[in-house]
Amino acid sequence: MSDLLKIYCTNLQRYIDFNGGDSLLDIYNTIAPELGFEAICARVNNKNEGLGYRLFRPKMVEFLPYASDSGRRVYTRSLCMMLYKAVNDTLPGARLKIEHSISHGYFCRLLDIDGPLTPETVVKLRHRMQELVRADYQFVRKERMSEHVADIFRKQGLADKVRLIESLHDLYTTYYTLDSLADSYYGSLAPHTGMIDTFDLLPYHDGMLLLPRDPLVPGAPCTPVAQEKMFRAFTDYQEFNHIIGVTNVGELNDAVAAGRSADLINVAEALHNKRISTIADMITERFEEGGARIVLVAGPSSSGKTTFTKRLAIQLMTNLMRPKMISLDDYFVDREHTPRDADGERDYESLYALDLDRFNADLNALLAGEEVELPYYNFATGTREYRGNRIRLEENSVLLIEGIHGLNPELTAQIEERMKFKIYISALTTIAIDDHNWIPTTDNRLLRRIVRDHKYRGTSAVDTIRRWPSVRRGEDRWIFPYQENADAMFNSSLLFELAVIKEQAEKVLEAVPRDIPEYSEAYRLRKFLSYFTPISPEFIPSTSLLREFLGGSSFRY
Repeated sequence: MSDLLKIYCTNLQRYIDFNGGDSLLDIYNTIAPELGFEAICARVNNKNEGLGYRLFRPKMVEFLPYASDSGRRVYTRSLCMMLYKAVNDTLPGARLKIEHSISHGYFCRLLDIDGPLTPETVVKLRHRMQELVRADYQFVRKERMSEHVADIFRKQGLADKVRLIESLHDLYTTYYTLDSLADSYYGSLAPHTGMIDTFDLLPYHDGMLLLPRDPLVPGAPCTPVAQEKMFRAFTDYQEFNHIIGVTNVGELNDAVAAGRSADLINVAEALHNKRISTIADMITERFEEGGARIVLVAGPSSSGKTTFTKRLAIQLMTNLMRPKMISLDDYFVDREHTPRDADGERDYESLYALDLDRFNADLNALLAGEEVELPYYNFATGTREYRGNRIRLEENSVLLIEGIHGLNPELTAQIEERMKFKIYISALTTIAIDDHNWIPTTDNRLLRRIVRDHKYRGTSAVDTIRRWPSVRRGEDRWIFPYQENADAMFNSSLLFELAVIKEQAEKVLEAVPRDIPEYSEAYRLRKFLSYFTPISPEFIPSTSLLREFLGGSSFRY
C-alpha cells in the first residue's frame, strides 16, 4: 500500500488515505457516515472544487453541504443546466435566457418560440427535468482548445458563449456535457443529476421562475415572494441594455475593443441622471400635494445610497426645493446599549441600534415647524453628543434621510404616512456573463465594498470578505423584507462598472493569502473578473455613483 496518499479532512480534523486519481466523490463516499451531512462540493487547499475533482497529491479538503454558499451555487448551476437540457429536448431551437434572481428564484425567458410561453409548456419542461433526475445522468467536466469549444457551442446555437470565448483569447476553455449536450458555467457542477432532486419551475410574467432547493427547509424548493417593483426595475434596465447592444460580457468586451467605452459610460450615466431627475419630480409633485416632507433612502451595503442622495438633492434644488440632510447614524444609541447578535457581537445593523423615540420626536418637531438640535454620534467614544447643529424646515424644505432601515415601517412609526416618500436603491446587475450565467447583484456589491473599504478605511479584502456573511444576514433581516414598500426604486448598477473596478479589485484580492478560508472567495471573485476586458477609470465623471467606491468624486463624504 505504498502508493496511498493522504488528504487532511478539516471536517474530521484528521488525515485520510486515498489512491492517486481518486475523486473527491470517491473519498466522500468512504467517510459520509462520519460527516453527518450530504456534501455537494468541497474546498481543496482553499479553492472551491466539484466532487468530480481528482486528487494526485496530498491536499487539505473541506467537504461542503448544500446549505453552504458554495453548495447553493453548485446546486443552482446544475439545476440551470438541467433546465437547458429540458428546453433543448422539449423545444428544439428555443433559446433559454436565465436573466436574474428574483422572488427567491431565477427568472428565465424562452426566445425563438412560436407564440407566448404557456403554463402547459412550463409543466412539460418541469416533467422533463424530473425525468433527468430519475435517469441520474452525469455532469461531465471537460477542457478543450477554446476554438474547438466555440465550434461545439456554435453548432448548438449558443452565439453568446461563442462571442465570450472569442473575446477572452484563452487557449483552453472548460465546459460540461449532460447526455451529450454541452454548456459552460461560472464554477463547478454536481457529479450527477440525481443529486439535484428538489426544485420547482413556475410560470412567471412572460417567462418562468426556476426555484432551487430551500437551504433552510430540507426536501422543499424555495417559496416565491411578491417582488413586482423589483421585477420592473430589472426589466427597465434590460430594455436599455438591449437598445444600446450590450446585454452580456462578450458584447461589452467587443464594445471596449472597438473603442466604445466612453460612449457607453456617457449613455449609462445619462440614464442615471434621468432616473434621479424623475424621482425628484415625483417627490416634488407629492410635496406640492401636501406630503413627502421626509424622503427615506434605503438599500443594502454598497448600493451607492450616499452618492444617490447627494445627486437627488441637486435635482430637487433644480425643482426649487430646499433639501436638508439628516444622518441616521447620528441616532445610534450609546455603544454600551447596542443590541447583540447571535454570536454575542454588537449588532450595529439592527434597527434597535438606533434611538427610535428620539429620532421620531425630532422628525415630528421639524414637521411642526420647530427648530431641532441634531445629535452627533462620536464613533471614537461610542456616545451621542450635541454640538449646536440646529435646523428648521423652511418653505419648500424636504428632509433627506439615508440609511439601511429607511423602508422599515417601525423606523418612522410615529410619522404620518403621507409625509414620507420611500426610495429603495440597489445595484441590480442587468448584463449577464452569457445566456445561462447571470451576474449576482451580491457579487457586484461585494466588489464595490472591497475596493471602497481598502481605499478609504484601510480594510483588507480578508476582513471585508470575512465580514460579508454577517452583512448579508443583516440585509436579509432588516432590508429585503421591506423593499416592496418603496414609492420608487433606483438601480445603481452601471453596465460597464465591473470592467472599471476590475484592476483595482484584482490588486486587493491578490493580497489574500492562500492559507486562510477567505482565499476561496477571493479566488472565485478574481476568476469572475477575468471575464471582463478592463476599462480605464479616467472616463468616469466625477459625479458618477461609481466614484463613491473608486475615489475621485466631486462630492464630500
